[in-house]
Amino acid sequence: MKFEGNTHKFGNDVNTDYIIAGRYKFKTLDMKELAKHVMEDLDPDFYHKINAGDFIVGGSNFGCGSSREQAPLAIKHADISAVLAKSFARIFYRNAINTGLPVVECDTDLIDAGDELEVDLAGGNVINKTKGQTIPAKPLPPVMIKILNDGGLAPHFKKYGGFNL
Repeated sequence: MKFEGNTHKFGNDVNTDYIIAGRYKFKTLDMKELAKHVMEDLDPDFYHKINAGDFIVGGSNFGCGSSREQAPLAIKHADISAVLAKSFARIFYRNAINTGLPVVECDTDLIDAGDELEVDLAGGNVINKTKGQTIPAKPLPPVMIKILNDGGLAPHFKKYGGFNL
C-alpha cells in the first residue's frame, strides 16, 4: 500500500478527545458527520484545510486517552490516508488497524506541516518529497497489511468467513 499527500502536523500526546471531542459522540453515529469535527479542538478549521489523501502527523503517544473507536473512524472518514507518529497508544493503534486506518511509526521530527509525502506501508519507507529525504518507518506485518487492504477487521472477516491471515 502506497499513499501520497500533504501533512498536517500536531504535537505529542494527542488524545482521543482532541481527535474527536466526546461532546460529538453522543450527537450522532454518522461517521461522515463526526469527520467534520476531527481535530477541531486543536485546530478549529482543520476539516476545511484537508484534502482527500492527506496525512496527520503527530509526535509521541498519539491516540492516548480512551479506547473509543470513533477516533480512528473519524480520521478515516475525513479521508485522511494515514496517521504518522513516533509512537501510538496501544489501543488506538489496534483500533486504527481494525477500522482500516493505516498508522505508521517513524521519526516525525523530519516532517513539517505542509510537506508532501509518499508512504509505503509494506516497504517501511516515508519519502518526504518536499525535502528529498527518505525516513525509515516500522513496516507493518503482512497480516496487518491484509486487514487494511480489506478495509478493516470486520470486512476482512466477512470476506473470508473468519480469520484468514
